[in-house]
Amino acid sequence: MRIAKYIANAGYCSRRDAEKLINKKIVYINKKLCEGPNINVSKKDKITINDKIIKLHTKIKLWKLYKPSNVICTNNDPKKRKTIFDLLPKNMPRIISIGRLDFMSEGLILFTNNGDFARKLELPSTNILRVYRVCIANRINEHDVKKICSGLSINGITYNKVEVIIEKMDQKKTWLKFKLREGKNREIRNICKYFKWTILKLIRLQYGSVRLRKEKPGEIKEIETIPKDFL
Repeated sequence: MRIAKYIANAGYCSRRDAEKLINKKIVYINKKLCEGPNINVSKKDKITINDKIIKLHTKIKLWKLYKPSNVICTNNDPKKRKTIFDLLPKNMPRIISIGRLDFMSEGLILFTNNGDFARKLELPSTNILRVYRVCIANRINEHDVKKICSGLSINGITYNKVEVIIEKMDQKKTWLKFKLREGKNREIRNICKYFKWTILKLIRLQYGSVRLRKEKPGEIKEIETIPKDFL
């Protein structure tokens, strides 16, 4: 397989980031500098980055984390904010996140040790269900909820397959449940902004068949068996 794919599948980083490391001239194959991301390697080859051996995992592993709010989904943040990787135990193997939640959002985020597996689950074409609970300031117009369920186009972006139900509503706030499958960037926040709804809280509850149970913010658990809808 290509060297960039090898590095991604080893859980070191994404394939795109692997190509950047190769271009920085810090990737070696059998103690020889890797000249480009299109070079093929096998399990017999010794791959090193910054003198660290990169091992290819034969078994795909999966973890779930309850991401707290005010935590960013990145490896390194120039603003020095806390990242999801700061929350991981020190004995964790090198893993990568599957998709992201924005800084203010909280809830379920998945990790894996395999870059290709992560990329597969992130693609909108995989049609994987995502479920969110959203708290909106004040009461909302139920007719607007029907508009969302019928499909919207916002700034040239079409949002399809969005199911929204009102869970609870009083004079001070409204709790909504969003079910979507495309997973477009900031989809829920863009929809709420379109209707001028102020989000007080946004929590991801479910990704495919994996759900938050009784996990507390910052808690991570390994999923022993890869769900069938992820394969």
